[in-house]
Amino acid sequence: MLCKEEKYDMRLTEPDDAKEYQKMTQLLFRFNHTMPATPEYAKILKEIFQDRIGEGSYVVAPLNGAAIDKLVIGKNVFINSHLLAMARGSITIDDYVQIAGNVSLLSNNHDVYDRQILLCKPIHIKEGAWIGANAVVLPGVEIGRYAVIGAGSVVTGDIPDYAVAVGNPAKVIKILDKEKFHIEGKSIDSHTV
Repeated sequence: MLCKEEKYDMRLTEPDDAKEYQKMTQLLFRFNHTMPATPEYAKILKEIFQDRIGEGSYVVAPLNGAAIDKLVIGKNVFINSHLLAMARGSITIDDYVQIAGNVSLLSNNHDVYDRQILLCKPIHIKEGAWIGANAVVLPGVEIGRYAVIGAGSVVTGDIPDYAVAVGNPAKVIKILDKEKFHIEGKSIDSHTV
């Protein structure tokens, strides 16, 4: 994904930003220590994401990360436990995505010469993609529609639609047949976002 890298100097954090970070850290702690599938769990999840999570989406605790206010989740998304979302560069997860346990979405990294500077690029996971357990997605990556990222893979570059990518760094090993995909009884061609 062609995108501009932005820098964030952690030394220049405004007091209001520090308060928001503390509030989010406390919300995540409450979420991670609340009984799943209860009204309280759903209430805290809604408080964390507000209008940035689509209908029918579910996140399994624990959830950790930073700048969660820059994480947007579409509808009918399932995110399994232990997602690490470093979202300073922004993370967008489209509809019908599935993310397995222990996945890391890292839209920011530290400057190697000045570790107080974060280098940020967005991550975009497109409709219907599936990210396998223990995968790592690095800054500036776009994962295509209905692509599959194999367990334990490290995604350093864009992955095309319908591709299966595995390894470190992740490489495309095959392209899936798009005619075989169906969502809610419709072919994906009639179900475009």
